[in-house]
Amino acid sequence: MRIIFMGTPDFAVPTLKALVKAGHEVAAAYTQPPRPGGRRGKELTPTPVHKAAEGLGIEVRHPASLKDTQAQAEFAALEADVAVVAAYGLILPQKVLDAPRLGCLNVHASLLPRWRGAAPVQRAILAGDEETGVTIMRMEAGLDTGPMLAKARVRVDDKNAGALTEELAQIGANLMVEVLASSPIPPGEPQDDAQATYAAKLDKAEARIDFGQSAVQLERQVRAFAPAPGAWFEHDGERFKVLASEKTDGSDAPGTVLDDGLTIACGSGAIRPALVQRAGKPAMPAADLLRGRPIPAGTKLA
Repeated sequence: MRIIFMGTPDFAVPTLKALVKAGHEVAAAYTQPPRPGGRRGKELTPTPVHKAAEGLGIEVRHPASLKDTQAQAEFAALEADVAVVAAYGLILPQKVLDAPRLGCLNVHASLLPRWRGAAPVQRAILAGDEETGVTIMRMEAGLDTGPMLAKARVRVDDKNAGALTEELAQIGANLMVEVLASSPIPPGEPQDDAQATYAAKLDKAEARIDFGQSAVQLERQVRAFAPAPGAWFEHDGERFKVLASEKTDGSDAPGTVLDDGLTIACGSGAIRPALVQRAGKPAMPAADLLRGRPIPAGTKLA
């Protein structure tokens, strides 16, 4: 097929590569515009999809919006059979949705209708879901509301958001290729709106650890925010990110350090950070951190 690909982060790259490997013609790759980044935060940094598409010799387009008539005309002029979308990040107007002959298909990292929206992987972890997965859906004007063409399920287990996203990205890529191999592509199964939940975009304030919560919930929070932006607490005016942790026994006032191994009392139970990162430093095992920056038992953390 002649395909327009639309995606931005690392999650989308496996799908782009799978389409090319399967022999499809990718007429163009649409992605978010380059953003300031680099070591000084000033250099314009292309997205992962931008870099991957260039490496594959695919034309890259990064309009700031698809709402103006010129951008829509340029999209339609590609005369694609289908558009494949994976975490693109821009709303597609109806004229864009209608332009490809077979419409627009989306790779969404949840078992729809659960966790429609921007942060499905993190929300599944935070909620303690035992499983999640990928859904291939036909796109329509609503937010992740379109008919479902295929699903694949995976166990969440003790994976963090980074590992789970990487796993789902590859599964989604393979599933999209399977759907496109169908002849004809099925119309899809309608979603049950009554079962829908919304995966709101992550707020930076959610990353701050509240030791008044249970150890169970805090361990989920650590995994949901790892590797980025990282769940964190403060001590002596310094921020410490917790990138891996384990639940354990112990009790005291929430936030109290219970031993010299950085076991911390929670609202119920205790949590022991395993991988910690200080501001401007690389991540390190908690034992290594404590050798150079002791946090003794009895310390109250916030």
